[in-house]
Amino acid sequence: MLQTLRNAWKVEEIRKKILFTLLIVLLYRLGNAIPVPYVNVSLLQNYFDTVQNTVLGLLDVMSGGAFSTATIFALSIQPYINASIIIQLLCIAIPALERLSKDEGEEGRKKIASITRYATVGIGLLQGFGYYMLIKNNNFLVSYAQNNFWAAVVIILTFTSGSALIMWLGEQITEYGIGNGISMILFASIISRLPTSVITSIRNISTGALEWWIALLVFLGALAIIVLIVYVNDAERRIPVQYAKRVVGRKMYGGQSTHLPMKVNMSGVMPIIFAQSIASIPATIAAFTGKTDGWVNTWFGTNSIPYAIIYFLLIIFFAYFYSTIQFNPIEVANNLKKNGGFIPGFRPGKPTADFIKKVLNKVTLFGAIYLGVVAILPLLIGKIVNVSSLSIGGTSVIIVVGVALETVQALESQMLMRQYKGFLE
Repeated sequence: MLQTLRNAWKVEEIRKKILFTLLIVLLYRLGNAIPVPYVNVSLLQNYFDTVQNTVLGLLDVMSGGAFSTATIFALSIQPYINASIIIQLLCIAIPALERLSKDEGEEGRKKIASITRYATVGIGLLQGFGYYMLIKNNNFLVSYAQNNFWAAVVIILTFTSGSALIMWLGEQITEYGIGNGISMILFASIISRLPTSVITSIRNISTGALEWWIALLVFLGALAIIVLIVYVNDAERRIPVQYAKRVVGRKMYGGQSTHLPMKVNMSGVMPIIFAQSIASIPATIAAFTGKTDGWVNTWFGTNSIPYAIIYFLLIIFFAYFYSTIQFNPIEVANNLKKNGGFIPGFRPGKPTADFIKKVLNKVTLFGAIYLGVVAILPLLIGKIVNVSSLSIGGTSVIIVVGVALETVQALESQMLMRQYKGFLE
């Protein structure tokens, strides 16, 4: 990874993209430090100190600490993620949106992106109102703004505009920077809390609140998860492909053997991000309405067994969902047929498509189970050793490592494209 970064930094074009990405991340972190007006931040932070192991603590981690301080970026990327999930599901359920996303090419994708932006603003308004009600019901507003209508409007619109601005910053990274913008912002949010988490752990060990051997096991477990993620990230199933010989004039083309690679974890870290957003919706609604002690928090809290089961099933669903979007067996089979390629033992056309689909389902199932097990294992271990914060820390490790690997791959692909470009010129 370090060697890839060093080589990428030597290329002027890629160096500019890296600096642009760092600039956007810096702007995002600056926005995380600007508080929303009319909120008593000290009282709000004291409240969050008591709910760090609930869904509110999870939202705080994913926002880089902005949620507990009610800054303009408090909602972070959650509205955009939820809007993306809704629109992508609607693209399957509504034929008009499906035609728009598949048949109209780049223009259709731009329209889908525009619809997603409007949906993000709408969801941002709903979540901003929910967060305002949480603040108001717990008397975290300054005294003169407690029942002030215009103060409520300013707070809600500030939260909403902050989520829209984060969406725009993420799109700028995707277009002009390195990697997926939304993933990079989420990566920066989680990494920003790493020093605080380390200091807190050391303080807990020194005071006896946390046993040293438990902290050592957590550290070793995190290293094991990182090694497993890196190993599975490069794993792939290779389907042999043979190209028939063709005689054109006096020359013979084709006849070579190659393979069709299918990655085990084709969808990367996105199923975990989406599953976490959906699984935490009931507890988030309960938290925003102030009913954190009811059955919703018992059944859907981030350290509960029902939450772990729902989380696991949602990860499997989104893993299949993303593999279906990214890899179309029928289209791959048709392309092989057009180019004179075939899979040994299978006729071109439908038999080839059926075989590729069968292999895809098996590979996706393994990748989905791997993601699900890695995601809920820290939660289960936290239940056993009675350290509830592991449920949040495990998800953070998976997202950070996954985004780091995806970013390194993006750098490598850009360097490879530049080499081919220079060769052709």
